[in-house]
Amino acid sequence: MGTKVKLKEHFEVESKHGAFYTGSNLEWIGDLLYCQTNSSINLLNTITGKIEKRLGNADFEDTIQTFTTDGIKVITSHRSGLLKLWNEQGELINMWKYIHKGPIARLTLNANKLASGGCDGIVRLWDLQNQICLLGLKGCQGVINVVEFHPQENMLFASGDDGKINSYELTKGELKVIYSGHYSKVTSFVFSHDVSFFVTCSRDKVIVLWEVGKIEPRKIIPQYEAIETIVKLPVTFKLPNFKSESKGIYIAAAGEKGIITVWDVEKAKQVYVQDNSLVSRATEEGGLAITLLKCNYKDKSIAISTVDHNIIIHHLKSFVCLKQFIGFSDDILDITFIGKDDSHLAVATNSKDIKLYCNSTMNCQILKGHTDIVLSLASSQINPELMLSSGKDNSVKLWKLMDNSIMICMATGLRHTGSVGSVAFSKTDCTFGVSVSKDMCVKIWEIPETLETATLNCTRTVLAHQKDINYVAVSPNDKIIGTASQDKTAKLWNSSLELIGTLRAHKKSLWCIQFSPVDQVVATSSSDCTIKLWSILDLSCLKTFEGHDASVLKIHFLSSGMQLVSSGGDGLIKLFSLKSSECINTFDEHEAQVWALAIKHDESAIVTGGGDSILIKWKDVTEQRKLEKLKEAEELAVHEQKLNNYVLNGNYLKALKEALKLNKPFQVLKIVDSIIKNDNSGLSDTIKSLRNDQKDNLLKTAIMWNMNSKYLYPSQYVINILLNEMQTDNFRPHGLHSVLEGSLPYTERHMKRLTQLLQELQFVNYVVKCMKPHV
Repeated sequence: MGTKVKLKEHFEVESKHGAFYTGSNLEWIGDLLYCQTNSSINLLNTITGKIEKRLGNADFEDTIQTFTTDGIKVITSHRSGLLKLWNEQGELINMWKYIHKGPIARLTLNANKLASGGCDGIVRLWDLQNQICLLGLKGCQGVINVVEFHPQENMLFASGDDGKINSYELTKGELKVIYSGHYSKVTSFVFSHDVSFFVTCSRDKVIVLWEVGKIEPRKIIPQYEAIETIVKLPVTFKLPNFKSESKGIYIAAAGEKGIITVWDVEKAKQVYVQDNSLVSRATEEGGLAITLLKCNYKDKSIAISTVDHNIIIHHLKSFVCLKQFIGFSDDILDITFIGKDDSHLAVATNSKDIKLYCNSTMNCQILKGHTDIVLSLASSQINPELMLSSGKDNSVKLWKLMDNSIMICMATGLRHTGSVGSVAFSKTDCTFGVSVSKDMCVKIWEIPETLETATLNCTRTVLAHQKDINYVAVSPNDKIIGTASQDKTAKLWNSSLELIGTLRAHKKSLWCIQFSPVDQVVATSSSDCTIKLWSILDLSCLKTFEGHDASVLKIHFLSSGMQLVSSGGDGLIKLFSLKSSECINTFDEHEAQVWALAIKHDESAIVTGGGDSILIKWKDVTEQRKLEKLKEAEELAVHEQKLNNYVLNGNYLKALKEALKLNKPFQVLKIVDSIIKNDNSGLSDTIKSLRNDQKDNLLKTAIMWNMNSKYLYPSQYVINILLNEMQTDNFRPHGLHSVLEGSLPYTERHMKRLTQLLQELQFVNYVVKCMKPHV
């Protein structure tokens, strides 16, 4: 007897993985990386890979221009013209207006002094205790790119767009020395360990060693690439095949080529060149690949910030990659699970590199191989270590996840003449893959058994559609291949790429096609905001599912083909029932179109990603919700039984508390009426013993009774007791003004009616008294 299929009803967010570094400044103190985004500073723990703290308000759009920190306090400059001081706990301590004409480009700290370099060519010195500007230092031209305090003396170094480095004495703010040796703006500046020398680099492709106080360069070292950043290395350290001398001045430099080089600048000697770089060279002459280098002197490791906002940490001694963090992913275009038990998650973003995450820890590995943006990913059900990828470089690549969790590109197929928009594996075995492209062709690729060849062999090709093909899928028995195209049609092909039939009913281009895992039906999604279910036997449209307000981008079958989950351009994920054709649930967490949707093989979780650059993991909580509802029903039954027992036994005071807990206004009214009929004994004491939230609930309930003249007396009696409680400060209601404002018209109406009744009673009484002498 087969097991009953458990239908899905609820998915809740398990975790969100969004942008925590979008470029600009980066600081490394202890185990924490201070990463800048547009609206916040995120403190990333390099050991756990988790964001420990966030400084700033993501909801308030006051863009951060730059920041600086000493590990105790953080200072940020904002587009609103404010400087903000934050403490260790992430609390805002103070803010004040900066008086630069334009944005601040650089900030640097020295004890209680702050130096800011603006785009107006002026460097300002600030007293942090009083938030006042002590000095305005002039002499630089253009945007200030470098601002550094001398570690020991009362001096400040600054450089603008002219490439000259100005040295200021900070007692009176006098310009002391101008160091002129670069022909382009200085991009980075470091002092030697004994602070007698400093080293600068520039995009004029040289590194210069200077002696403090002397205007002539001590050494000029050509680099043959634009250098964007340099960092001072520890006093003693080891590199592969090299050990430092304690007297040398060693720096690491990086820029255009995407590799780190280590120099002994006193000897003008290159002592190490990185040979395992994970950073691609800049595509244009003078462009950037690496934007920042940071060194952790305690652990003797070095962090690289790339132009793609990735952070890569290498150990100096072996120069192996220790960690990779993805600061910003741009649009997420496709997702697929890889490995045994879905151990890894491959993500294609708006980049030529594929991000491979460990599903449990979210540690990342960057996969290089494509030369243009990756558009599609697919994994094999039979061999979960294999993955196909395709992109705008017109290629299809086959990858394999090795035992050490490293994925390697095994083979490449180069037969398409346009961007390859979708790929799929065969289902029953792993003998072939299918790809579709902007060249309107469908191609079948042979998957070699030994994976020793470097080239994928294309066995069949057919010109399938009249416009770009957006998606391809293979049926569970590998006998049918389905394609979805921008020409408003979907087509079914046999394994020899002979046309079986065309599905025509959508009014706009198709985005996705999927085969049911159990039935002879196929589902398609379109830009006309609908999903259609088709019979494979007669090619007729069986059902149409509506619910999205924009293009339906991805669909997948769930629960043995009894449900459909979809993602759309409206940022929504919807769950449909095939039996009722109704939307069971809608999940709204994305802020832009959801391009990617992946399902775990056991259907216990789904992962989505889209144009908001957020990767969201959802877990199935259907059974949990059912258990919670069952538990709530049991608790409700117990409380209702207690309430009934109290009422039957005449214990009205305890019954009142139970009725308030159950939020039953009419039951509370009946209990109050019963207490009033028994000479009001204990009602005031019972109300006084209630919690503040119960009193608040009772007040709102009494005001609701007050709307009906039949319940005037109990409502006014309860309101009077609660108002007395407010006067003794034992009751603090929420939203008292709005609550009482709504009750006043009814109270005034009751008052008028009672006053009129009293007048009429007095008149009757007067008439009776007048009639008594004559009777």
